[in-house]
Amino acid sequence: MDSVAALYEANQRYAVVGAVSFDYGSKHNDKEIPFAAWHCQKLGVPQRTIRLGFVDELFKSDLLQSGGTIPDGHYQELTMKQTVVPFRNGIMLAIAGGYAESIEAGGLVIAAHSGDHAIYPDCREDFMKSMADAVRLGTYAGVEILRPFIHHTKAEIAQRGYELGVDFSKTWSCYKGGDVHCGTCGTCVERREAFMLANLPDPTIYLSTGPLPPKPAPDGTTTAMAVKHK
Repeated sequence: MDSVAALYEANQRYAVVGAVSFDYGSKHNDKEIPFAAWHCQKLGVPQRTIRLGFVDELFKSDLLQSGGTIPDGHYQELTMKQTVVPFRNGIMLAIAGGYAESIEAGGLVIAAHSGDHAIYPDCREDFMKSMADAVRLGTYAGVEILRPFIHHTKAEIAQRGYELGVDFSKTWSCYKGGDVHCGTCGTCVERREAFMLANLPDPTIYLSTGPLPPKPAPDGTTTAMAVKHK
């Protein structure tokens, strides 16, 4: 839902000349990529899917088909580190930077947001600044990395997407990649929490809509969050 909202945000601000999806062997690629293509077609944006089979073959992560079981729980719990794909954003941004220069684009957009920083080292500010410098300095066109949601929460992204007319029923978050969203894995919890905090109707069908797990505090304890189910 982040990337789709970022697509609509970019489409409002800039002339979007292309979009790329990466099929790297994650358990949910087959669910999320068709939705990405659907939104690109709706906006008239050319979309390409780039296959990175080596990631599933060589990298260790439970997010991948070659990995273990996707854990349930809050998306900021330490167990969610099992779903981190090593240097994923670095690899994808490097490819996107080369593609952007090849199609004469001046910048590329990534939907990293403030909630990503907890467990993903390749979403943190130091990494993003370094990667932005590398892409800018490594391209003749000085391609810029744009992060419209870097200071946004997931709830704020949901709200912005709603304002932009995003049909969130045609987006996919669940890392398990089943027929419907599980409702209990970290990304499903994050998705459910975002709509609740934004006070927006959630169009997603979940297998489970039980109480959300408590959010871990910086000291390792947990903090309960009161929410109202719609």
